[in-house]
Amino acid sequence: MDCKEEIDLSAPGPSVIERYFTRWYKADVKGQACEDHCILQHSNRLCVLTLAETHPILQDGRTIKNINYKISNGCSRLNNKVAGKSKRGGQFLTEFAPVCRITCTDETEYTIYSCMRGRLLEVNEDILINTSLLLKKPSTDGYIAVILPKFEESKLVGENLLSREDFEAVVSKRAPPRVKS
Repeated sequence: MDCKEEIDLSAPGPSVIERYFTRWYKADVKGQACEDHCILQHSNRLCVLTLAETHPILQDGRTIKNINYKISNGCSRLNNKVAGKSKRGGQFLTEFAPVCRITCTDETEYTIYSCMRGRLLEVNEDILINTSLLLKKPSTDGYIAVILPKFEESKLVGENLLSREDFEAVVSKRAPPRVKS
């Protein structure tokens, strides 16, 4: 057979994120302009909460002063403990449950919300020690939390979120940032 297909072996393959996760976005969370979040949904139902690349924290060379998982006096996401196959004991999050607060060096504070319903499995304590992970690798090592939706809701995660194409359409309609003179 003379069926030879040319394959470019030097071209990089898809990343782990592109290959195994579906990206979902929540634009302008709680009405805050450009405060966009991203949910990476794996085929096994696990969802990883990250910042969308358009979030103000990732713009303009900002630096992070503090990341705080303590939501109130009675609620700290760091105290979340899960056990067993069914992940019992994880804090249940609603769509607008705050997960953490991030303060930049210019004292601007951003609250990061779960954007979906599910059980909090873990928070990324590595970003407390090395805040630059959130800035440099927001979709991988700098993730914020891992959330597990209920089985019956796992197929509905994207219903209240935007696909990548829809998100890009929303972002393209935004006014360009003002240049200070």
